[in-house]
Amino acid sequence: MTAAPDQARPAVMTDVAQLAGVSHQTVSRVLNDNPRVHPETRERVLRAIAQLGYRRNAMARGLVSRRSRVLGVVSFDTILFGPASTLLGIERAARVAGYGVSIVTLERVDRTSVLDATNVLADQGVDGVIIIAPQMSAAAALHNLPNGLVAVAVEAGHDSALPSVAVDQVDGARLAVRHLLELGHETVWHIAGPSDWLEARDRIEGWRQTLAEAGATVPPVMVGDWSARSGYAAGLALSAIAGVTAVFAGNDQMALGLLRALHERGIRVPDDISVVGFDDIPEAEFLLPPLTTVRQDFDEVGRRSMALLLDLLDSDAGARTVATPSAVRPTLVLRQSTAPRAG
Repeated sequence: MTAAPDQARPAVMTDVAQLAGVSHQTVSRVLNDNPRVHPETRERVLRAIAQLGYRRNAMARGLVSRRSRVLGVVSFDTILFGPASTLLGIERAARVAGYGVSIVTLERVDRTSVLDATNVLADQGVDGVIIIAPQMSAAAALHNLPNGLVAVAVEAGHDSALPSVAVDQVDGARLAVRHLLELGHETVWHIAGPSDWLEARDRIEGWRQTLAEAGATVPPVMVGDWSARSGYAAGLALSAIAGVTAVFAGNDQMALGLLRALHERGIRVPDDISVVGFDDIPEAEFLLPPLTTVRQDFDEVGRRSMALLLDLLDSDAGARTVATPSAVRPTLVLRQSTAPRAG
């Protein structure tokens, strides 16, 4: 290798080529992981890159590929575990794919806000947009996106106007309810999320279908708002109903409130009532008792949504061919909050 150039300025590709004793084109091939580079040459170029601290110029790459290498994400301002984890999964997948992320966070999730957000991102010149649309109002906005915008939806329901990726919420509810029925419980009560959430709707559907298929009585739905407080209120109500032996909570936060209410009323979990949650939050295994719950693979949601968006970008004009949503299978995590029905 030749001597390193003066490092008073950031290294450029020609500096790497000079230090490694190769052509500019060879450096480019190494950076693009072209297999037509001899292993020894590749190693020499990589050593030069490390020695110089060379960083690839994203703007220059964009001029060559006609892409900005920036992805837009529309999300909403929330501390809820599911949507926040979905956003994190998308960010991780974008980094792996070599994309930066520009996020627009909405305080209100309605048609106007979603459309305004996508217009902002389109004006920034992003290559494409992923829209996290778990509420009905947000999903409705997907029918009127800016022309030419390549976009993918996440958690937008079965009737999404865009190619989409979602965890199979119906299947997740089925896993929870089937588990409780197999333990001998005659029926399962359900604390659902807010009625305008698509995930809550699908979990109700899976719960109701599984009970009906088993010939079990379908109790009235207890409606919460995803918070532990609403789970606590539902738990107090359930504790006053005779014969309740199993409850499926629509998320782990509501399950947490439910556990507190049952404890205060002297009802033992799982001896008297079995409880299943949904999400598998990091704290779930540390609750008393550790919570049986349905785990969603948010990293897989991120990977699939990113792969779907890149496929659209590589297709002719990013045509929005709407197909069946890519469904990510959830898994049931068994812990100590469920047990066979007593007696």
